[in-house]
Amino acid sequence: DDIRESQPSWTSATNAVGTQPQFLRLDSLMSSLSEEIARQTASKKPAEVKELVLDKCTAAKLDGGEFDGYTSLEFLSLNSVGLTSLDNFPSLMRLKRLELNDNKISGGLEVLQNSSLISLSVLSLSGNRIKALEDLAALGGLPSLKQLDLEMCDVAQLADYREKVFEMIPQLKLLDNADANGEEGEDDDDDDDD
Repeated sequence: DDIRESQPSWTSATNAVGTQPQFLRLDSLMSSLSEEIARQTASKKPAEVKELVLDKCTAAKLDGGEFDGYTSLEFLSLNSVGLTSLDNFPSLMRLKRLELNDNKISGGLEVLQNSSLISLSVLSLSGNRIKALEDLAALGGLPSLKQLDLEMCDVAQLADYREKVFEMIPQLKLLDNADANGEEGEDDDDDDDD
């Protein structure tokens, strides 16, 4: 990995009085997951929260405690937060949609299966570093998974990618917004038939 990824980002700014440059850490302007969760849920009890959008917060990994008490969470978005690992992913039994786009995840997807995500129907991993079909096998253990997005991942360029993914995850209906025949499908994150 590029050593610069772990270095803070700096930019110069002009102070309001003159033209003296001041230096600000760009990553200090981005909030941590815990800070953003607190901001979004300030007036609610954790068990009442159904949606958290934590895009562009900073977190290379989860500590496991960020989502304690969020037992009703149905939608979680962690796009572009810098995740390199899914270790310590919380058990969120009611979670239906999980977006992890544009992170640095290269494997370890079995953590999702081990997190009791029994209601998860939509998983978006677009723009990650997933390279091998074998890394996707654990997703077959997510019983409700109907829609998977792996666009802009190296694995999507492999020969017979679509066919093999549909074989590994038989309950899957859409892969990269298309069915097993390559026909464009509709986003169907609500599987509720009345």
